[in-house]
Amino acid sequence: MRQVVLDTETTGLDPSQGHRVIEIGCVEIVNRKLTHRHYHCYLNPDRDIDAAAIEVHGITSAFLADKPRFYQVEDEFLAFIKGAELIIHNAPFDMGFLDAELKRSGAQNAPMVDHCSVLDSLILARQKHPGQRNSLDALCKRYGVDNTQRDLHGALLDAEILADLYLVMTSGQRDLLLREEDAEGDGSQAQRVRSTRVRPQLEVLRAKPTELAQHSARLEEIANACEQGALWNTLAAPAQQEIT
Repeated sequence: MRQVVLDTETTGLDPSQGHRVIEIGCVEIVNRKLTHRHYHCYLNPDRDIDAAAIEVHGITSAFLADKPRFYQVEDEFLAFIKGAELIIHNAPFDMGFLDAELKRSGAQNAPMVDHCSVLDSLILARQKHPGQRNSLDALCKRYGVDNTQRDLHGALLDAEILADLYLVMTSGQRDLLLREEDAEGDGSQAQRVRSTRVRPQLEVLRAKPTELAQHSARLEEIANACEQGALWNTLAAPAQQEIT
């Protein structure tokens, strides 16, 4: 199974108001393994970038001035995602922008859903953790995924982080550790403690001579009272010498 984890950065929040895609980042997963193949590009949007958007991703118009337009990378991008299942966090946002770019390019390419299927990891996270925060940062904290390099949003970096998160969220190996967190709230620190705890060796307490004598006397009483004797007497001698 081939999956592509995708993220975009944009000039603003709404493609219907003329906002554009300025960065695309994709990471490939095949049979639940990262292949280290990726697709990444910056795009010149031919328009200003909202100040609020720059605060999020740090990408400026000056940086994008010499970058290609979407129509120039369209075929390469579609070839990379063709036939894959896209994994996107809050898929309607990115899909809406990419569909707008496809429509605007003039290449008469079909909408994104005609090239690939889509899995929204935000919906998946909400199903697993209802009523909790399910942003990428919140999920990284919950699952112990390293996002220390994420001072600003970036499409490729966020796609790489989401790929790690998706593989952990769907592995099934942490469900038991996360049950208590789901009941009590954000218990990521407690989870780390539970998962690394080392159990001490059990101490073996050996019977004292007086206790062994009392035990033997009791077994003799049982043997005299029962036709089949005392079962304990048939056990190996070492087992009779210690009480744990």
